[in-house]
Amino acid sequence: MSSYHRRSFLKTGLGFLGLSLLNPPRFLGAAAATNNSSRHTFDLLPQADETTGLHLLRLPEGFRYRSFGWTGDLLSDGSKTPDKHDGMAILFEDEHKLVLCRNHELDGSGRAMGEASHSFDPDAPAGCINLVIDRDALSVTESFVSLSGTSRNCAGGLTGWQTWLSCEEVVADPGDTVDDFRYDCQREHGWVFEVGPKGNPSPTPLTAMGRFSHEAVVFDHRSGLFYLTEDQPTAGFYRFTPRKPGVLSEGGRLEMLAIEGATDLRKGLPGSAEEGVKVHWVTIEDPERGHSPGRRDGLGVFDQGTRQGAATFARLEGACFSNGKVYFCATSGGRAECGQIWEYDPVSERLRIAYESPHPDVLDFPDNLTVSPQGFLLICEDSDRGAQNLNLLDKEGQLRLFAQNNVVLHGEKNGFTGDFRTEEWAGPTFSADGQTLFINIQTPGITFAIQGPWDQLT
Repeated sequence: MSSYHRRSFLKTGLGFLGLSLLNPPRFLGAAAATNNSSRHTFDLLPQADETTGLHLLRLPEGFRYRSFGWTGDLLSDGSKTPDKHDGMAILFEDEHKLVLCRNHELDGSGRAMGEASHSFDPDAPAGCINLVIDRDALSVTESFVSLSGTSRNCAGGLTGWQTWLSCEEVVADPGDTVDDFRYDCQREHGWVFEVGPKGNPSPTPLTAMGRFSHEAVVFDHRSGLFYLTEDQPTAGFYRFTPRKPGVLSEGGRLEMLAIEGATDLRKGLPGSAEEGVKVHWVTIEDPERGHSPGRRDGLGVFDQGTRQGAATFARLEGACFSNGKVYFCATSGGRAECGQIWEYDPVSERLRIAYESPHPDVLDFPDNLTVSPQGFLLICEDSDRGAQNLNLLDKEGQLRLFAQNNVVLHGEKNGFTGDFRTEEWAGPTFSADGQTLFINIQTPGITFAIQGPWDQLT
């Protein structure tokens, strides 16, 4: 997410498909989870990157990693890798290679990546890079622009047919200024785009999925439905039903979650509600409406839902699907305003809080999510409280600190100098065999492949 979406932003009032695992997560309810007022920490040691030799990450003993895809590295066409690495997924893999699709969360206006003729907007700088990875060497064999001419591509999610939905986390019209960024662009922004293993040379927004500050998308293989999060201080949780299964360009129906008797869930559910509450959905009649009536607020979709009694969450971020349920973060939600993990069951149509942080020292501003090989939730933090953490939430509701950003550079790689330990983790995604975690540090922009004794993290 943008650096403008941090605690100071909130206080002023401005403003993926997980692995299907044998041991799916079964988390405690919020009341029990918040009683875990501490965070267990594995013995973390600075480990050397097998690519550069630099000690970029702190990991438990036995884990190893390689870095690649740094900002400034040459792509296969000779252009340079852009910065602001964010959401990411594996679109294809076999025994020899895999294809990663990585978002770049660039704001405002600027020259589009790659060929202007293949961009959605030639004056928008964000988009996606695809990286073809040799499985044995964990190195890049090919890299290219796969989506061009978009803005603030933050997270997204996998479909069920080897494509990535890349989401714009901004609603901006040509000439707008949003979060101090000027959008001297040619097109409206605030959409979802589909990207395949070979890229998308003719980007067309999936307008039926709504125009709002998109964050993550989750696909439910059983029903064919999609679930979407919105990253705003007042945010909605959405459901999209495609008109034609597997063909998102044919449109569909967008809805927003609601519960009876409560509309503001930023602090939690009404009463104890550990077992959860029944939900229903209200239809968004005009998913392309960018702003609420008479305003330039980027809340046109959200406003339609809340006028019908839909629920308000606190800044929804990452999401994943496991064991038939959708897990998603409210990064500033809860009584302590430092994070909730929500669980939605599409079969029973019930919503509950799986975990709520009692204090920022335990968990602060959870962001991107995925599922570890053991069935733990792997949670990226995007905090303003020092070195950024990568956490595991286990089946007993215990939070464990698994890794820390340790990136401090003195010009050793692509001329970068500075202490980058406060920069966020983003885009976690596991290989199908569960042996390799691919993940980004957003700034200066690095992708890592982490391997190790995942089964011992019990």
